[in-house]
Amino acid sequence: MAAPLEVILSSDSSSQLWNLTVFDLHSGSSLLSYRGGNSSARTLTLLRGQYLLSAQLGKNFINVWEIQRKDQLQQKIVCPGVVTCLNASPDGLFLAAAVAEAVYVWEVSTGKLLSVLSRHYQDVTCLKFTDDSSHFVSAGKDNLALVWNLSSVIQVDLNHTPEPRHVLSRHSLPITDLHCGMMGVQARVMTASLDQTVKVWELSSGELLLSILFDVEIMSVTSDPCEYFLFCGGSDGNIFQVSLCSQGLSRDRPFQSDAEQNQNQIFRGHTNMVSCVSVSMDGTLLLSGSHDETVRVWDIQSRQTIRCLTHKAGPVTNAVVTAAPANMFLPDSRPAVPLPRFSRHLSSSEGDGSEAGEVCVRLGLNTQQEEESYLRTSQRLSSLMNAVTDKSVFGDGENTKMRVAELEDEVHTLKKINKDLYEFSSQLLTKPT
Repeated sequence: MAAPLEVILSSDSSSQLWNLTVFDLHSGSSLLSYRGGNSSARTLTLLRGQYLLSAQLGKNFINVWEIQRKDQLQQKIVCPGVVTCLNASPDGLFLAAAVAEAVYVWEVSTGKLLSVLSRHYQDVTCLKFTDDSSHFVSAGKDNLALVWNLSSVIQVDLNHTPEPRHVLSRHSLPITDLHCGMMGVQARVMTASLDQTVKVWELSSGELLLSILFDVEIMSVTSDPCEYFLFCGGSDGNIFQVSLCSQGLSRDRPFQSDAEQNQNQIFRGHTNMVSCVSVSMDGTLLLSGSHDETVRVWDIQSRQTIRCLTHKAGPVTNAVVTAAPANMFLPDSRPAVPLPRFSRHLSSSEGDGSEAGEVCVRLGLNTQQEEESYLRTSQRLSSLMNAVTDKSVFGDGENTKMRVAELEDEVHTLKKINKDLYEFSSQLLTKPT
């Protein structure tokens, strides 16, 4: 059987037989299982496509598996306290974990702790990076979501406290989940809260774009890749589908479950709180995990359950659809770069020779130069296109003048040679025998 393009990664709070399970998204068959410990909610992350990481439930360490070696833990990353949420940057260079109200940021290539952010007032509940790894968002029980510029966080002087780029403060109760859309710094951020609202923000400006009020607490949120719809998991087991393309001009929008127009926008099937939701890459399938100990795959168009995966061990803590890493099903392969030992302290006196307070960020082995931003790339391509157009229409300026001068010199030289040949021939022909 060919390796699947997309797989389901899921875990539950009991994990009696294994910690993480890999299912085929389309057939529902169990493909792999990773043993050792159990995983707390919102801590399952894929690093570089070579490692799986998740925080141990109620413990102060992170479990690490090589993606191919499902039979044993590769190592454990010891943290200063119990990890409440965890996320790796999509480029694989940085790892962020929350311990109580603080966010710890490590450089993956060296294991060095670059920054500790203590801007939240209560426990952090969720962390997400943007798809270009330039920013990340942290949200917590203090009702706040903070947008952090990664470059300012990791390059700052240790004597100076980093400040978030934006403080999103419109929620009135703890934030339970967040989702970052596509397009890097131009992305939209969705936050769900116990105040029964889901809010949509513009990451670049921090402006509130939309607030949707439900009649139940919202525990999880995501969107399809094109951001046509929001999918909001409720505390009552229902999943609510909200269109982001409606013509309403109001920024505040109610969603009443018993309203006739909303009856066809609800996924019904779970019998307990929906703890996590995820959408397939083509936007046709919805995955949900619940405290009723099941993971369900839904057809979004019909809102019908395609299959139900039963855990039978405890509430589902993580369930996500992800692209299958190329070497997940190659047991003989190994990660290109081993993980270093991760530091628990900000001090630089661990033998690297750097001065106190100095941060040296090294790029990953596959990164040869700084990645261009979307704006810089578009400007460079525009300049290149204009240069090609100018050259084809108007010529190449100074280079054209130089070439013309060279050709004129060559013509002059050829004329002189032709004249010399003519004189030589004439003398040869008129010479008396």
